[in-house]
Amino acid sequence: MQPWMSDVRSSIVKVKTELRRRIPDLKERFAAMSAWAEREVAAVAEERRRGNVVPELRYEELAGGGVPAGVADRIRRRGCAIVRGVVSQAQAAAWNDGIGGYIERNDYVTKVQAKAGIDKYFASLGAGDPQIFQLYWSRPQVEARQSEALARTRAALNRIWKYEGSAGRAFDPDRECSYGDRLRRRGPGDTTLGLSPHADGGSVERWCDPAYQNVYAEVLFGDPMKYDPFDGQHRVHTEAIASPAVCSVFRTYQGWTGLTRQGAGDGTLQLVPIAGLMGWIVLRALQDDVPEDELCGAKPGAALALERRWHDLAWSAITSLPTVGPGDTVWWHNDLIHAVEPEHRGTLSSNVIYIAAAPWCEKNEAFLKRQLPAFQDGRSCPDFAPHDLEVDFEGRATIGDLTQLGRRQMGVEPW
Repeated sequence: MQPWMSDVRSSIVKVKTELRRRIPDLKERFAAMSAWAEREVAAVAEERRRGNVVPELRYEELAGGGVPAGVADRIRRRGCAIVRGVVSQAQAAAWNDGIGGYIERNDYVTKVQAKAGIDKYFASLGAGDPQIFQLYWSRPQVEARQSEALARTRAALNRIWKYEGSAGRAFDPDRECSYGDRLRRRGPGDTTLGLSPHADGGSVERWCDPAYQNVYAEVLFGDPMKYDPFDGQHRVHTEAIASPAVCSVFRTYQGWTGLTRQGAGDGTLQLVPIAGLMGWIVLRALQDDVPEDELCGAKPGAALALERRWHDLAWSAITSLPTVGPGDTVWWHNDLIHAVEPEHRGTLSSNVIYIAAAPWCEKNEAFLKRQLPAFQDGRSCPDFAPHDLEVDFEGRATIGDLTQLGRRQMGVEPW
Protein backbone atom coordinates (compact mmCIF):
# COMPACT_ATOMS: atom_id res chain seq x y z
CA MET A 1 0.00 0.00 0.00
CA GLN A 2 1.25 3.46 -0.89
CA PRO A 3 2.15 5.63 2.18
CA TRP A 4 -0.35 8.34 1.16
CA MET A 5 -3.24 5.88 1.54
CA SER A 6 -2.92 5.73 5.34
CA ASP A 7 -4.29 9.27 5.79
CA VAL A 8 -5.98 10.36 2.58
CA ARG A 9 -7.25 13.76 3.73
CA SER A 10 -3.84 14.89 4.96
CA SER A 11 -2.29 13.50 1.79
CA ILE A 12 -4.66 15.53 -0.37
CA VAL A 13 -3.62 18.75 1.39
CA LYS A 14 0.05 17.84 1.06
CA VAL A 15 -0.23 16.84 -2.61
CA LYS A 16 -2.18 19.96 -3.58
CA THR A 17 0.33 22.19 -1.81
CA GLU A 18 3.24 20.49 -3.56
CA LEU A 19 1.62 20.55 -7.01
CA ARG A 20 0.73 24.23 -6.68
CA ARG A 21 4.34 24.92 -5.73
CA ARG A 22 5.65 22.99 -8.74
CA ILE A 23 3.17 24.50 -11.22
CA PRO A 24 3.57 28.31 -11.12
CA ASP A 25 1.38 28.75 -14.24
CA LEU A 26 -1.48 26.63 -12.89
CA LYS A 27 -4.20 29.17 -13.72
CA GLU A 28 -2.91 29.64 -17.25
CA ARG A 29 -2.81 25.89 -17.82
CA PHE A 30 -6.35 25.50 -16.59
CA ALA A 31 -7.52 28.38 -18.78
CA ALA A 32 -5.92 26.77 -21.83
CA MET A 33 -7.45 23.39 -21.08
CA SER A 34 -10.84 24.97 -20.35
CA ALA A 35 -10.81 26.65 -23.76
CA TRP A 36 -9.90 23.31 -25.34
CA ALA A 37 -12.66 21.51 -23.40
CA GLU A 38 -15.23 24.09 -24.48
CA ARG A 39 -14.28 23.48 -28.11
CA GLU A 40 -14.58 19.73 -27.65
CA VAL A 41 -17.99 20.04 -25.96
CA ALA A 42 -19.18 22.18 -28.87
CA ALA A 43 -17.80 19.62 -31.34
CA VAL A 44 -19.65 16.80 -29.55
CA ALA A 45 -22.88 18.80 -29.77
CA GLU A 46 -22.41 19.28 -33.52
CA GLU A 47 -21.55 15.61 -34.08
CA ARG A 48 -24.57 14.60 -32.01
CA ARG A 49 -26.76 16.81 -34.18
CA ARG A 50 -25.41 14.95 -37.22
CA GLY A 51 -25.85 11.61 -35.45
CA ASN A 52 -22.26 10.33 -35.44
CA VAL A 53 -20.62 11.05 -32.07
CA VAL A 54 -19.39 7.56 -31.18
CA PRO A 55 -16.96 6.15 -33.78
CA GLU A 56 -18.25 2.94 -35.39
CA LEU A 57 -16.86 0.16 -37.52
CA ARG A 58 -17.77 -3.37 -38.43
CA TYR A 59 -15.84 -6.40 -37.25
CA GLU A 60 -14.92 -7.22 -40.85
CA GLU A 61 -12.90 -3.98 -41.00
CA LEU A 62 -10.48 -5.46 -38.45
CA ALA A 63 -9.46 -8.27 -40.81
CA GLY A 64 -5.97 -6.80 -41.18
CA GLY A 65 -5.43 -6.88 -37.43
CA GLY A 66 -5.86 -3.15 -36.83
CA VAL A 67 -8.41 -0.35 -36.86
CA PRO A 68 -8.51 1.72 -40.08
CA ALA A 69 -6.46 4.91 -39.61
CA GLY A 70 -9.31 7.40 -39.91
CA VAL A 71 -11.46 5.53 -37.40
CA ALA A 72 -8.49 5.11 -35.05
CA ASP A 73 -7.96 8.88 -35.03
CA ARG A 74 -11.60 9.42 -34.10
CA ILE A 75 -11.38 6.82 -31.31
CA ARG A 76 -8.31 8.57 -29.89
CA ARG A 77 -10.30 11.80 -29.82
CA ARG A 78 -13.64 10.44 -28.61
CA GLY A 79 -12.25 7.71 -26.35
CA CYS A 80 -14.90 5.16 -27.35
CA ALA A 81 -16.05 2.91 -30.16
CA ILE A 82 -18.78 0.58 -31.31
CA VAL A 83 -17.64 -2.51 -33.18
CA ARG A 84 -20.64 -4.12 -34.83
CA GLY A 85 -21.18 -7.75 -35.68
CA VAL A 86 -18.37 -9.17 -33.56
CA VAL A 87 -20.48 -12.26 -32.86
CA SER A 88 -23.59 -13.42 -34.68
CA GLN A 89 -27.04 -12.47 -33.48
CA ALA A 90 -27.79 -16.18 -33.08
CA GLN A 91 -24.79 -16.61 -30.77
CA ALA A 92 -25.76 -13.53 -28.74
CA ALA A 93 -29.31 -14.87 -28.41
CA ALA A 94 -28.01 -18.25 -27.26
CA TRP A 95 -25.85 -16.59 -24.62
CA ASN A 96 -28.79 -14.46 -23.51
CA ASP A 97 -31.08 -17.48 -23.16
CA GLY A 98 -28.36 -19.49 -21.42
CA ILE A 99 -27.83 -16.75 -18.84
CA GLY A 100 -31.58 -16.50 -18.24
CA GLY A 101 -31.77 -20.22 -17.60
CA TYR A 102 -28.75 -20.09 -15.29
CA ILE A 103 -30.40 -17.34 -13.23
CA GLU A 104 -33.74 -19.13 -12.95
CA ARG A 105 -32.34 -22.61 -12.38
CA ASN A 106 -30.24 -21.43 -9.46
CA ASP A 107 -32.86 -19.15 -7.87
CA TYR A 108 -30.51 -16.18 -8.13
CA VAL A 109 -32.95 -13.47 -7.02
CA THR A 110 -33.75 -15.13 -3.69
CA LYS A 111 -30.09 -15.80 -2.97
CA VAL A 112 -28.84 -12.32 -3.79
CA GLN A 113 -31.55 -10.67 -1.67
CA ALA A 114 -30.30 -12.71 1.29
CA LYS A 115 -26.94 -11.01 0.89
CA ALA A 116 -28.21 -7.46 0.35
CA GLY A 117 -25.88 -4.86 1.83
CA ILE A 118 -22.62 -6.65 1.04
CA ASP A 119 -22.04 -4.40 -1.96
CA LYS A 120 -22.17 -0.78 -0.81
CA TYR A 121 -21.59 0.52 -4.35
CA PHE A 122 -24.74 -1.07 -5.77
CA ALA A 123 -26.61 -1.57 -2.50
CA SER A 124 -29.90 -0.32 -3.94
CA LEU A 125 -29.92 -3.25 -6.36
CA GLY A 126 -30.20 -5.83 -3.59
CA ALA A 127 -33.98 -5.74 -3.41
CA GLY A 128 -36.71 -6.22 -5.96
CA ASP A 129 -35.75 -7.24 -9.47
CA PRO A 130 -31.98 -6.89 -9.82
CA GLN A 131 -30.57 -5.21 -12.92
CA ILE A 132 -26.86 -5.79 -12.31
CA PHE A 133 -26.31 -9.47 -11.61
CA GLN A 134 -23.45 -10.48 -9.31
CA LEU A 135 -22.58 -13.40 -11.55
CA TYR A 136 -19.15 -14.00 -13.04
CA TRP A 137 -18.76 -17.62 -14.13
CA SER A 138 -21.82 -18.73 -16.08
CA ARG A 139 -20.84 -20.68 -19.17
CA PRO A 140 -22.10 -17.96 -21.55
CA GLN A 141 -19.96 -15.32 -19.81
CA VAL A 142 -16.87 -17.51 -19.93
CA GLU A 143 -17.54 -18.46 -23.57
CA ALA A 144 -17.91 -14.81 -24.52
CA ARG A 145 -14.68 -13.78 -22.80
CA GLN A 146 -12.72 -16.45 -24.64
CA SER A 147 -14.36 -15.75 -28.00
CA GLU A 148 -11.75 -15.64 -30.77
CA ALA A 149 -13.61 -12.77 -32.44
CA LEU A 150 -13.65 -10.73 -29.24
CA ALA A 151 -9.95 -11.43 -28.76
CA ARG A 152 -9.19 -10.08 -32.24
CA THR A 153 -11.38 -7.04 -31.58
CA ARG A 154 -9.61 -6.23 -28.32
CA ALA A 155 -6.18 -6.71 -29.86
CA ALA A 156 -7.02 -4.33 -32.72
CA LEU A 157 -8.35 -1.69 -30.31
CA ASN A 158 -5.35 -2.16 -27.99
CA ARG A 159 -3.06 -1.28 -30.90
CA ILE A 160 -4.55 2.21 -30.98
CA TRP A 161 -2.66 2.76 -27.73
CA LYS A 162 1.00 3.67 -27.34
CA TYR A 163 2.43 0.62 -25.61
CA GLU A 164 6.14 0.94 -26.47
CA GLY A 165 8.19 3.44 -24.47
CA SER A 166 11.63 4.28 -23.16
CA ALA A 167 11.18 1.71 -20.40
CA GLY A 168 10.23 -1.03 -22.87
CA ARG A 169 6.85 -2.50 -23.70
CA ALA A 170 4.16 -1.38 -21.25
CA PHE A 171 1.75 -4.12 -22.26
CA ASP A 172 1.26 -6.72 -24.96
CA PRO A 173 -1.72 -5.71 -27.14
CA ASP A 174 -2.16 -9.22 -28.54
CA ARG A 175 -2.35 -11.15 -25.27
CA GLU A 176 -5.47 -10.62 -23.21
CA CYS A 177 -6.15 -11.31 -19.54
CA SER A 178 -9.66 -12.49 -18.74
CA TYR A 179 -11.36 -10.16 -16.25
CA GLY A 180 -14.39 -11.61 -14.46
CA ASP A 181 -17.07 -8.93 -14.60
CA ARG A 182 -20.85 -9.07 -14.23
CA LEU A 183 -24.08 -8.86 -16.22
CA ARG A 184 -26.71 -6.25 -16.88
CA ARG A 185 -30.28 -7.43 -17.52
CA ARG A 186 -32.41 -4.33 -17.27
CA GLY A 187 -36.14 -4.69 -17.67
CA PRO A 188 -38.53 -2.14 -19.24
CA GLY A 189 -39.71 0.49 -16.79
CA ASP A 190 -36.74 0.11 -14.45
CA THR A 191 -35.69 3.26 -12.58
CA THR A 192 -33.27 1.68 -10.05
CA LEU A 193 -30.08 1.37 -12.07
CA GLY A 194 -29.38 4.92 -13.21
CA LEU A 195 -25.82 5.92 -12.39
CA SER A 196 -24.67 9.53 -12.47
CA PRO A 197 -21.63 10.49 -14.58
CA HIS A 198 -18.39 9.03 -13.24
CA ALA A 199 -15.10 7.32 -14.09
CA ASP A 200 -14.09 3.98 -12.57
CA GLY A 201 -10.30 4.01 -12.85
CA GLY A 202 -9.58 5.61 -9.48
CA SER A 203 -10.58 8.81 -7.70
CA VAL A 204 -8.13 10.53 -5.34
CA GLU A 205 -5.43 8.26 -6.79
CA ARG A 206 -5.30 10.44 -9.90
CA TRP A 207 -3.72 13.23 -7.85
CA CYS A 208 -2.02 11.35 -4.99
CA ASP A 209 -0.49 8.30 -6.67
CA PRO A 210 2.97 9.08 -8.12
CA ALA A 211 2.30 6.84 -11.14
CA TYR A 212 -0.88 8.77 -11.93
CA GLN A 213 1.07 12.02 -11.70
CA ASN A 214 3.29 10.56 -14.40
CA VAL A 215 0.22 9.68 -16.47
CA TYR A 216 -0.85 13.34 -16.38
CA ALA A 217 2.68 14.77 -16.51
CA GLU A 218 2.08 16.81 -19.67
CA VAL A 219 -1.06 18.32 -18.14
CA LEU A 220 0.71 19.17 -14.89
CA PHE A 221 4.27 19.96 -15.88
CA GLY A 222 4.60 19.95 -19.68
CA ASP A 223 2.40 21.05 -22.56
CA PRO A 224 -1.27 20.25 -21.77
CA MET A 225 -2.09 20.20 -25.48
CA LYS A 226 0.35 17.29 -25.91
CA TYR A 227 -1.31 15.12 -23.26
CA ASP A 228 -2.01 11.67 -24.73
CA PRO A 229 -4.65 9.63 -22.86
CA PHE A 230 -3.70 6.62 -24.99
CA ASP A 231 -0.13 6.41 -23.69
CA GLY A 232 0.02 3.31 -21.49
CA GLN A 233 3.59 3.62 -20.22
CA HIS A 234 2.75 4.76 -16.68
CA ARG A 235 -0.83 3.51 -16.40
CA VAL A 236 0.31 -0.07 -15.85
CA HIS A 237 2.05 1.06 -12.63
CA THR A 238 -0.84 2.91 -10.96
CA GLU A 239 -2.12 1.66 -7.62
CA ALA A 240 -5.73 1.97 -6.46
CA ILE A 241 -7.35 1.92 -3.03
CA ALA A 242 -8.96 -1.52 -2.79
CA SER A 243 -12.74 -1.31 -3.02
CA PRO A 244 -15.65 -3.03 -4.81
CA ALA A 245 -16.02 0.27 -6.69
CA VAL A 246 -12.45 0.29 -8.04
CA CYS A 247 -10.92 -1.97 -10.69
CA SER A 248 -7.46 -3.22 -9.76
CA VAL A 249 -6.36 -4.28 -13.26
CA PHE A 250 -5.15 -2.13 -16.13
CA ARG A 251 -7.92 -1.83 -18.71
CA THR A 252 -7.35 -0.14 -22.03
CA TYR A 253 -11.13 -0.08 -22.40
CA GLN A 254 -14.15 -0.89 -20.36
CA GLY A 255 -16.72 -2.58 -22.49
CA TRP A 256 -19.76 -4.73 -23.00
CA THR A 257 -21.14 -7.15 -25.54
CA GLY A 258 -24.79 -6.64 -26.41
CA LEU A 259 -27.19 -9.55 -26.01
CA THR A 260 -30.34 -7.65 -27.01
CA ARG A 261 -31.24 -4.65 -29.14
CA GLN A 262 -31.02 -1.37 -27.18
CA GLY A 263 -30.48 2.32 -27.72
CA ALA A 264 -31.20 5.79 -26.37
CA GLY A 265 -34.13 5.65 -23.95
CA ASP A 266 -33.65 1.95 -23.21
CA GLY A 267 -31.75 2.53 -19.96
CA THR A 268 -28.42 2.16 -21.66
CA LEU A 269 -24.93 3.63 -21.42
CA GLN A 270 -24.18 7.34 -21.68
CA LEU A 271 -20.73 8.76 -22.41
CA VAL A 272 -18.92 12.07 -22.29
CA PRO A 273 -16.98 11.28 -25.48
CA ILE A 274 -13.92 13.46 -24.90
CA ALA A 275 -10.84 11.28 -24.37
CA GLY A 276 -8.64 13.99 -22.86
CA LEU A 277 -11.23 15.44 -20.49
CA MET A 278 -9.60 13.86 -17.43
CA GLY A 279 -6.66 16.25 -17.89
CA TRP A 280 -9.06 19.17 -17.45
CA ILE A 281 -10.66 17.46 -14.43
CA VAL A 282 -7.25 17.00 -12.80
CA LEU A 283 -6.42 20.71 -13.18
CA ARG A 284 -9.91 21.76 -12.04
CA ALA A 285 -9.32 20.29 -8.56
CA LEU A 286 -6.16 22.36 -8.08
CA GLN A 287 -7.86 25.75 -8.53
CA ASP A 288 -8.18 28.25 -5.68
CA ASP A 289 -11.96 27.90 -5.26
CA VAL A 290 -11.66 24.23 -4.23
CA PRO A 291 -11.16 23.58 -0.46
CA GLU A 292 -7.63 22.56 0.49
CA ASP A 293 -8.65 19.05 1.63
CA GLU A 294 -10.95 18.32 -1.33
CA LEU A 295 -10.55 17.26 -4.94
CA CYS A 296 -13.89 18.36 -6.41
CA GLY A 297 -15.77 15.64 -4.55
CA ALA A 298 -13.35 12.74 -5.16
CA LYS A 299 -13.73 10.11 -2.41
CA PRO A 300 -11.29 7.29 -1.61
CA GLY A 301 -12.49 3.85 -2.62
CA ALA A 302 -15.27 5.24 -4.83
CA ALA A 303 -15.84 6.08 -8.45
CA LEU A 304 -14.76 9.58 -9.51
CA ALA A 305 -17.92 11.62 -9.96
CA LEU A 306 -18.46 14.35 -12.51
CA GLU A 307 -20.11 16.91 -10.23
CA ARG A 308 -22.25 19.70 -11.61
CA ARG A 309 -20.85 22.15 -9.05
CA TRP A 310 -17.30 21.73 -10.32
CA HIS A 311 -17.58 20.29 -13.82
CA ASP A 312 -20.60 22.01 -15.31
CA LEU A 313 -18.70 22.77 -18.52
CA ALA A 314 -18.78 19.08 -19.53
CA TRP A 315 -22.36 18.15 -18.64
CA SER A 316 -23.91 19.13 -21.95
CA ALA A 317 -21.62 16.59 -23.68
CA ILE A 318 -23.31 13.60 -22.00
CA THR A 319 -24.48 11.44 -24.89
CA SER A 320 -26.56 8.25 -24.99
CA LEU A 321 -25.41 5.41 -27.21
CA PRO A 322 -27.05 4.93 -30.61
CA THR A 323 -28.99 1.72 -31.18
CA VAL A 324 -26.81 -1.34 -30.66
CA GLY A 325 -27.85 -4.84 -31.67
CA PRO A 326 -27.13 -8.30 -30.26
CA GLY A 327 -23.55 -9.27 -31.08
CA ASP A 328 -22.36 -5.65 -31.25
CA THR A 329 -19.72 -4.50 -28.77
CA VAL A 330 -19.17 -1.14 -27.04
CA TRP A 331 -15.79 0.09 -25.73
CA TRP A 332 -14.76 3.17 -23.77
CA HIS A 333 -11.40 4.38 -22.46
CA ASN A 334 -10.91 3.80 -18.76
CA ASP A 335 -10.67 7.57 -18.12
CA LEU A 336 -13.90 8.31 -19.96
CA ILE A 337 -16.77 9.77 -17.96
CA HIS A 338 -19.84 7.57 -18.37
CA ALA A 339 -23.27 7.13 -16.86
CA VAL A 340 -26.40 4.97 -17.14
CA GLU A 341 -29.72 6.43 -18.21
CA PRO A 342 -31.97 6.85 -15.15
CA GLU A 343 -34.97 5.08 -16.70
CA HIS A 344 -35.59 2.28 -19.17
CA ARG A 345 -38.43 3.62 -21.29
CA GLY A 346 -38.23 0.89 -23.93
CA THR A 347 -40.19 -2.32 -24.36
CA LEU A 348 -37.43 -4.97 -24.37
CA SER A 349 -34.87 -6.01 -21.77
CA SER A 350 -31.53 -4.25 -22.16
CA ASN A 351 -29.02 -7.09 -21.62
CA VAL A 352 -25.22 -7.12 -21.86
CA ILE A 353 -22.16 -9.04 -20.70
CA TYR A 354 -19.50 -6.70 -19.33
CA ILE A 355 -16.25 -7.61 -21.09
CA ALA A 356 -13.31 -5.22 -20.84
CA ALA A 357 -9.96 -5.16 -22.63
CA ALA A 358 -7.23 -6.01 -20.10
CA PRO A 359 -4.05 -6.71 -22.07
CA TRP A 360 -1.20 -8.72 -20.64
CA CYS A 361 1.16 -6.79 -18.35
CA GLU A 362 2.76 -7.63 -15.02
CA LYS A 363 -0.04 -5.92 -13.11
CA ASN A 364 -2.74 -7.95 -14.85
CA GLU A 365 -0.75 -11.19 -14.65
CA ALA A 366 -0.58 -10.74 -10.86
CA PHE A 367 -4.34 -10.26 -10.74
CA LEU A 368 -4.92 -13.51 -12.64
CA LYS A 369 -3.17 -15.38 -9.84
CA ARG A 370 -5.78 -14.03 -7.41
CA GLN A 371 -8.70 -14.52 -9.78
CA LEU A 372 -8.03 -18.12 -10.83
CA PRO A 373 -8.83 -19.69 -7.42
CA ALA A 374 -12.05 -17.66 -7.29
CA PHE A 375 -13.04 -19.02 -10.70
CA GLN A 376 -12.24 -22.58 -9.67
CA ASP A 377 -14.28 -22.27 -6.44
CA GLY A 378 -17.17 -20.27 -7.90
CA ARG A 379 -16.43 -17.28 -5.68
CA SER A 380 -16.89 -13.67 -6.77
CA CYS A 381 -14.14 -12.03 -8.80
CA PRO A 382 -11.66 -10.58 -6.23
CA ASP A 383 -12.39 -7.00 -7.35
CA PHE A 384 -16.04 -7.18 -6.29
CA ALA A 385 -18.09 -7.63 -3.13
CA PRO A 386 -17.80 -11.21 -1.82
CA HIS A 387 -21.30 -12.47 -2.59
CA ASP A 388 -19.80 -15.84 -3.63
CA LEU A 389 -23.20 -16.88 -4.94
CA GLU A 390 -22.03 -19.33 -7.58
CA VAL A 391 -20.17 -21.76 -5.34
CA ASP A 392 -22.93 -24.36 -5.70
CA PHE A 393 -24.62 -23.10 -8.88
CA GLU A 394 -25.63 -25.70 -11.43
CA GLY A 395 -24.14 -24.96 -14.85
CA ARG A 396 -21.23 -22.88 -13.61
CA ALA A 397 -18.21 -22.94 -15.93
CA THR A 398 -15.16 -24.92 -14.86
CA ILE A 399 -11.60 -25.35 -16.09
CA GLY A 400 -12.91 -27.98 -18.48
CA ASP A 401 -14.98 -25.36 -20.29
CA LEU A 402 -11.94 -23.29 -21.19
CA THR A 403 -10.51 -23.40 -24.69
CA GLN A 404 -6.76 -23.10 -25.17
CA LEU A 405 -7.24 -19.35 -25.60
CA GLY A 406 -9.41 -19.23 -22.49
CA ARG A 407 -6.80 -21.14 -20.46
CA ARG A 408 -4.15 -18.64 -21.47
CA GLN A 409 -6.38 -15.65 -20.78
CA MET A 410 -7.25 -17.05 -17.33
CA GLY A 411 -3.61 -17.81 -16.46
CA VAL A 412 -4.12 -21.58 -16.35
CA GLU A 413 -1.28 -22.05 -18.83
CA PRO A 414 1.34 -19.71 -20.30
CA TRP A 415 1.00 -17.98 -23.64
